[in-house]
Amino acid sequence: MVHIKLEIEINAPVTQVWDDISDIQTHVNWMSDASEISFTSEQTEGVGTIFNCETTVGPLRTTDKMQITEWIPNELMAISHNGLVAGKGKFKLEETPDLKTLFKWEENLDFPFYLGGKITGYFAKPVLKRIWQKNLYKLKQLVENP
Repeated sequence: MVHIKLEIEINAPVTQVWDDISDIQTHVNWMSDASEISFTSEQTEGVGTIFNCETTVGPLRTTDKMQITEWIPNELMAISHNGLVAGKGKFKLEETPDLKTLFKWEENLDFPFYLGGKITGYFAKPVLKRIWQKNLYKLKQLVENP
């Protein structure tokens, strides 16, 4: 299991950040590793929403099947995903004392044995962390400068 935890402060209220991230279809605008999102459930937000996410990291390309498992408006969005790599992730929003948003992103990933398991996870962690930190910076820019 690989655990990755990132955070960034966004100069915007929690409600504004939530409005931007709760539209799952737009995640491709700030996640460089997510190239396309297509819903497979009728609903497009909230617990039970299911979608496929075309994911590209370097030369690797896969389709992750994702499902929203927790949804607390203005606070938390959690997913489970299965694809080449399985795992669980969550976005957590916290209001700072100066009314900005602390955006926290956590992922727990399982790399399959046939892809090198823990060894692949060890080498993938810093790469994914760097990609996702850039994603958070891009989200910050999109929210602060619409």
